[in-house]
Amino acid sequence: MQRTQPALVDRVLRRLLDEDEGLRWSLVVSAYLDEEISLARTAALLGLHPLEPRQRFIEKGVPLHLGPVDEADAQAEVDALRAVIHQI
Repeated sequence: MQRTQPALVDRVLRRLLDEDEGLRWSLVVSAYLDEEISLARTAALLGLHPLEPRQRFIEKGVPLHLGPVDEADAQAEVDALRAVIHQI
């Protein structure tokens, strides 16, 4: 159905996520844990103040991804940013 009626599928999924807070929370937190989105993006998608997911994650034992893990990770972030800047 996604191939034949993508707009309908998108509408249904958006409605489901709007109506089911638990499902929305699970999907967004999964994306965060998979490092697909940042803590700030997590807050935005859940409609929360930027500091609120951090507090909830601490309370629930969800690991926080704050900044680079090591020097190599930091260098990778710098390199990625430079690549984006050079494309502009």
